[in-house]
Amino acid sequence: MEELVKFVQDEFVTKKEFPEFSAGDTITVYYEIREGEKTRTQFFRGVVIQVKGTGVSKTFTIRKMSGTIGVERIFPINLPALQKIEINKTGSVRRKRIYYFRGLTGKKARIREKRLK
Repeated sequence: MEELVKFVQDEFVTKKEFPEFSAGDTITVYYEIREGEKTRTQFFRGVVIQVKGTGVSKTFTIRKMSGTIGVERIFPINLPALQKIEINKTGSVRRKRIYYFRGLTGKKARIREKRLK
């Protein structure tokens, strides 16, 4: 049964090429919004809290601060409305899922940037 599901996903689901990112990275996601007949592109910039799943069912959660309120959004990796993903900063964190980041405010909510060799 798993082989059949994998075959269908490989054959019929279109995959888009996005850069590799992980928890702690600051990324910008551009996605399309339809309002009636009109479409527009909106972006969501924030820190990746987690990357979950594999293959077609892969999702990622982004958190940003809007004033003093934290806003989180979950994006499926093969959402048809996703246009592009830009990596703004690569963060250096020790965990794959940084849920502790939700409780941090101010200067404590900074993530060290990973140095490029």
